[in-house]
Amino acid sequence: MSSRVAVIVVSYNSAAVLPGLLHSLEDGLRGLDWRLYLADNASADDSVEITRNLVPACHIEQTGRNAGYAAAFNAALSQAEPYDAVLLLNPDVRLKPGSVATLMGRLGAGVGIAVPRILGEDGHVAYSLRREPTVRRAFGEAVLGQRAGRFPALGETVLDRESYFRDGPADWATGAVMLMSRACLDACGPWEERFFLYSEETEFALRARDRGFATELVAESEVVHIGGESRVSPALWSLLTVNRVRLYRMRHSAPATAMFWSAVFLREASRAALGHPRSRRAVAALVRPARLPFPPP
Repeated sequence: MSSRVAVIVVSYNSAAVLPGLLHSLEDGLRGLDWRLYLADNASADDSVEITRNLVPACHIEQTGRNAGYAAAFNAALSQAEPYDAVLLLNPDVRLKPGSVATLMGRLGAGVGIAVPRILGEDGHVAYSLRREPTVRRAFGEAVLGQRAGRFPALGETVLDRESYFRDGPADWATGAVMLMSRACLDACGPWEERFFLYSEETEFALRARDRGFATELVAESEVVHIGGESRVSPALWSLLTVNRVRLYRMRHSAPATAMFWSAVFLREASRAALGHPRSRRAVAALVRPARLPFPPP
């Protein structure tokens, strides 16, 4: 009997990118028994209709509002039975043939989350592996910027390109594509809905690690991700920045959190002084996070 995979896609006005993902599912999930669950956050476009037309056997879970990423995932997961693993996908991902079965083969023996090598639309390797947030790494990134990732003690992003061509563990990985075992999900419980968007995958991966389930890169599995809106949108960047602090606060003491906040503030303030609009927005959000144009945590 082939492994049963619940494929969950969270959509919000995703009609422009959904067809590419949906067309890639059959080959990407070759050899597996799978069903698609679309968790739609009240899209005003044709996301639901497109999905129904291209994958008629899918289940549509409509949240009725823009509920956020984690809440939509949890809503779809509550309808996903039976399954041995859950594949969470962004709408702008394209699976390569056989990629999910390769991930599936790595689950178990302490691995609760398997992630592929991610390529950008231009074919270059995306630096999707991350280290656990620490005060030292936050200050390292404030001083060195993205280059800090070259030094494991000083940056969160794993910038060693060779690390993406061999299997190995990571503290966490970007959540565009994640295959999670049933055992891991049962042990960890729902995703944290206090994060409207960003840091929810970080929190889950760290919580899974706390319970003995590692996140592992499977280098033979490869997908394409054409996204990256947080790089250009000041509103999304400010939410990402504030949620980094929120996550750190959940796992650390108040004094440690104050130091982490200071490091993150230093990074954004220094870039705001150079005229970067998204950093100016992030500084304002760090000072007054309740003013973010998204539902509060």
